[in-house]
Amino acid sequence: MTATTLEGSTPPPAREPRPERARDRQVSVYAELSQQVKDAGLLDRRSRWYVVMIALTALAFIATWAGIVALGDSWWQLGMAVVLSLVLTQFAFFGHDTAHRQAFGSHAVNEWSARVLSCGITGIGYGWWMQKHNRHHNAPNQMGKDPDIVSEVLAFTPDDAAERMTGLRGWFTRHQGWAFFPLLGFEGTALHANSIATLVREKTMPRRRLELAIIAVRLVAYVVAVFLIMPPLLGVAFIVVQQAVFGLLMGGSFAPNHKGMPIVPKNAKVDFLRRQVLMSRNIRGGRVTDFMMGGLNYQIEHHLFPSMPRPNLKKAQPLVRAHCAKHGISYTETSLVGSYRAVVRYLNRVGIAERDPFTCPLVASVRN
Repeated sequence: MTATTLEGSTPPPAREPRPERARDRQVSVYAELSQQVKDAGLLDRRSRWYVVMIALTALAFIATWAGIVALGDSWWQLGMAVVLSLVLTQFAFFGHDTAHRQAFGSHAVNEWSARVLSCGITGIGYGWWMQKHNRHHNAPNQMGKDPDIVSEVLAFTPDDAAERMTGLRGWFTRHQGWAFFPLLGFEGTALHANSIATLVREKTMPRRRLELAIIAVRLVAYVVAVFLIMPPLLGVAFIVVQQAVFGLLMGGSFAPNHKGMPIVPKNAKVDFLRRQVLMSRNIRGGRVTDFMMGGLNYQIEHHLFPSMPRPNLKKAQPLVRAHCAKHGISYTETSLVGSYRAVVRYLNRVGIAERDPFTCPLVASVRN
């Protein structure tokens, strides 16, 4: 008996095709989009763009400090503190991009660029940021997994709010939405403090001593420079304004992207495409918005393709939006003011421990 069917014999019945499982279908939906993006060349590195932009930002940094030196003992220095905060925020965005491997083809070049930009210029630990930010990308707005919805000050879920309803803390929690923007002024200091504390505590973190040394040199050089140029009272005011504006710019770029979007239960099973799209919000705007938010206004595209270079995110948006519409996946985009309004409303509704503060679209979308 041979493997071939003899003439006149009855061939074996054809095997029924295996039904496509929901998980396979969901994976194929993302794979289809990913292929479109690759075919459009949007994942190709933009090294020249990053080199030019980082160099221009470095020139702005040097010019800012030249202006600070030239002004000397003048209260116009508070204006320079604002300018310095703007420049440092741009360096922070470049640190974010290089940490995501967006800029260069070499993993090592990206890593060391991110470390220099983060630790050496903005004073934020690279190792701490990578640990925290990777957890956020893996599970945005998921309870027990996303560190960005964990706070000792603000309650991001009704369960958190229910535990804080007594005394002065309870009053604050019930009105926390209105405190959100003033609190952003402390975000810059919190970024510095949390990164240093983590580097000190996590003794297994790679190159922690080097990062601590770089941050320490940067911190000392900054403080010494300020007080060499300015008298004590002006120097303190300069540092306070610079840190507050840096916090507002950084927090104001991060907060609109996920705050006020659905919170996912800890044990929820959600496919990658829906996990990233449904929990993220894009911000409409032009070149000024792109610049001030460091491309994070294209948060959906960034979460779907973290290594996509920043200047390509805008080009990917029409592909992503059309793909979501084709598959019935809600794609959220609003104005910057609208996003802040949603954040305040959400925090206030959570603050009174309201259950299900926003209707989550996950159940309907995942069951389709």
